Amino acid sequence: MLNYDFDWAIITSGKYFDWLISGTITTIQISAVSIFLAFLLGLIIAVMRMSHVSVFRWFALGYLEFTRNTPLLVQIFFWYFGSYKVLPRVVNDWLAQTHFEFTAAVIALTIYTSAFIAEDIRSGIRSIPKEQMEAARSAGFSFLRAMRYIILPQAIRNTIPPLINQFLNLMKNSSLAMTIGVAELTYQARQIESYTFKGYESFTAATLIYLAMSLILTAVVNLYNHYVLKPVKGH
Repeated sequence: MLNYDFDWAIITSGKYFDWLISGTITTIQISAVSIFLAFLLGLIIAVMRMSHVSVFRWFALGYLEFTRNTPLLVQIFFWYFGSYKVLPRVVNDWLAQTHFEFTAAVIALTIYTSAFIAEDIRSGIRSIPKEQMEAARSAGFSFLRAMRYIILPQAIRNTIPPLINQFLNLMKNSSLAMTIGVAELTYQARQIESYTFKGYESFTAATLIYLAMSLILTAVVNLYNHYVLKPVKGH
């Protein structure tokens, strides 16, 4: 290691630099789509978990227990190799005409992360005094309207810190998509190492890029929390 010939120029220009940029773009794409879908799905599951309708509650509970207690890598392989068994034929035909590997990874990341997001949101809902829901129902609000206009805005604000952690975990977990051939950042770093035998340089670059993306994502969510979700003083 002391005699290792470091050559940073190999990843700062030329085709290997382009590979890193391409992998970074793919990582951002798969993370952005999965974060958006996981948040929406997690929100739905959290509301179902709090519902007074037992069918919804038990479905949400089963979904959470199954998803959180199976490894993400297994779920990625399941959707990649077995989606044709569980999805309608029209959906499988559409997937076959798109970037199937990318879509399979998005489905797995969305489902896996949504379970953890749902539990965070449920904790946020439970932190809201139950009298608020009772007052909303007394004022004529339905359960869903009370959730939408009164409970959820406060609950989501309270869950910003754990949500940031889940978003960051999803972005880092997206590296597992390389196992099914998605050319994201880790995949490209591995490719550079295979072609150049410069593993230290390629994975150091990938590490720094992941770090930069994590810091940017944290800053964006915190700014959103501060300027959009933060209650106005005096109200």
